[in-house]
Amino acid sequence: MDESSIHSTAGGNTSRRCFASSLTLLTDARIKRILTLAGYAPRLGWPSPQDAVLTWGAGHTAERGARMCARTGAEEIHLEDAFLRSVQPGRAGDPPLGLLIDTEGLHFDPAQPSALERILKHEPLDNTALLDRAKACMARMRALHLSKYNAYDPTVQGPAAGYVLVVDQVAGDASLRASNGDRNRFLEMLWDAIEENPGQRIVIRTHPETAEGHRSGMYGPDDCNDRVSLCDDAISPWHLLEGATAVYTVSSQLGFEAILAGHRPHVYGQPFYAGWDLSEDRVPLARRQRRLTPAQLFAAAMILYPTWYDPYTDQLCPLERVLDTLEAETRAWREDRMGWVASGMRLWKRGTLAKFYGHGAGIRFADDPEKAVELSAETGREWMAWAGKTEPDWEVTRVEDGFLRSRGLGAELVPPLSLVTDRRGIYYDPTRKSDLETILNNSTGLRRDQIDRAERLIETLIAQNISKYNLEGNLPELPARPLILVPGQVEDDASIRLGAGIEKTNLALLQRTRIENPDATILFKPHPDVEAGLRTGAIPEDHMAELADLVVRGTDPAALLAQVDQVWTMTSTLGFEALLRGVPITTLGAPFYAGWGLTRDLGPVPTRRRARLTLPELVHGALICYPRYFDPVTGRPCPVEVAVARLASGQGPRAGLPLRLLSKAQGLLAGYAHLWR
Repeated sequence: MDESSIHSTAGGNTSRRCFASSLTLLTDARIKRILTLAGYAPRLGWPSPQDAVLTWGAGHTAERGARMCARTGAEEIHLEDAFLRSVQPGRAGDPPLGLLIDTEGLHFDPAQPSALERILKHEPLDNTALLDRAKACMARMRALHLSKYNAYDPTVQGPAAGYVLVVDQVAGDASLRASNGDRNRFLEMLWDAIEENPGQRIVIRTHPETAEGHRSGMYGPDDCNDRVSLCDDAISPWHLLEGATAVYTVSSQLGFEAILAGHRPHVYGQPFYAGWDLSEDRVPLARRQRRLTPAQLFAAAMILYPTWYDPYTDQLCPLERVLDTLEAETRAWREDRMGWVASGMRLWKRGTLAKFYGHGAGIRFADDPEKAVELSAETGREWMAWAGKTEPDWEVTRVEDGFLRSRGLGAELVPPLSLVTDRRGIYYDPTRKSDLETILNNSTGLRRDQIDRAERLIETLIAQNISKYNLEGNLPELPARPLILVPGQVEDDASIRLGAGIEKTNLALLQRTRIENPDATILFKPHPDVEAGLRTGAIPEDHMAELADLVVRGTDPAALLAQVDQVWTMTSTLGFEALLRGVPITTLGAPFYAGWGLTRDLGPVPTRRRARLTLPELVHGALICYPRYFDPVTGRPCPVEVAVARLASGQGPRAGLPLRLLSKAQGLLAGYAHLWR
């Protein structure tokens, strides 16, 4: 059985009315929407025997729903959060990315079997494709440090390795009541951990909601001694599991993740993951006798059982899209949680930057570098600055447009939907290391799912004709092939100043290309900002006529790349876009995509670029790992696939009326552009 068949079974009877036992099911927009998409649209009223009642968890509203079912004969449908929920807990306001919709029981209550238990007990779980997906998602969760809640910094290390991990839970939790997990059970578990692991340190992991002050836990400072300590820091659970020699839990989801991390946890309750020969069960459940692998357990609990939701398309989705979503959202929260101080940001960019980097304490602007450094030190915020406005010796996070920017030029004040932040340098400066260079040097040997994702992205970019600026323009009638395309650049751009070789002007680039290819048909494409008169780099017409067979102006670059046979460039990102489309590239400078074995490099490429990459490895680093993307439709951080879809559909960010007027004024005063650049 696959997830589509399970979901169609669950939501197939859309004519059946579903009544809510709690107002939350009607007032929480996200929960209501997921239920509606799954075929369980909640309503108020009193059910008949042919109807269903939706109940959440095992609290008092669920008890009310159970009584409604007992009195009317209606079916009870149990609801809970899925095992990957959100960045912050629900009590902090984050909506869920999935629900567990169960017509048979509650997954955490062993009193009666749930649909999850039925899947684990009776489904074959032997489909190779399903298990491959499970293994890939397991690896991805671990690499991205994803759990049910994700408000922690994965760069913060846990206690020194070699401890026994005892997992605390919140007092009164329904899963504890179902497993008889009272204070005595937790004291018994702690005592066993001490006795069974003589001489080892015992680390009690405090529940995130307890650490944040939302709910009380089962352990406290009085339970600590010279061997036992509490760990309530915001540490990745995967770090805690990596450092543990043994794991003890009653019914926490961390016990499930312990299995995925290679542990055989000691389990003192009867959670869904107990009873499958993957744990040491102190309270065995006789009806569970099947032996499963971790991949089979994961496939059932994370792929087949939940109903997952994609907030960008407002549709149900597979687990992989939820991982994409959480990857984007957790990255934004983790990088932005302490806030930023920003320098060198033009006024028109500030609103966009506030949206991109406002997922924690927000962003404060301070143009004076000294004041920015002082404010950063006073507030604990990190200092960022627009890359082109920084000095080489500044210890600052540099910001720049990403490689899939917008539908329209930055010079026309069109806001970007991708930005890059770089703590080491910046991608266009080969004179020093950058985060991108580091990522790419470590990109050999990616997992199969990472390669597949990059290959799908390449296919989509080509199929949708997506480029950095996505400019429209008719393709002129071209000479007979073979053709060499030479993209012009802005000559005072930092990528030329820092990354060009001997040739540092468009004229020199064109001359070198003609010398090296005397019989070729050469197309020259002026840079749009240069054509608009906003930046330097124009070539005198008489020189252009001598060197280029055709000047292609106002042309869609993606359409043009499909017609040429080579590209010669200094450092243009158009070379990267050509590389995606299989066009041979010759570089005269050191753009970020040079030096990895994919281009013919005649320029000064750094010897630091030691990795030999495949195209998917380059794309994974440059378009998936390095930039951050912002969805202008939902106002959320988003994965690259959503950004590409917005660009393809014309839903990219647009300049508002004030910026459009400013852009027109800029064009009228193009001859004075040096005054504001």
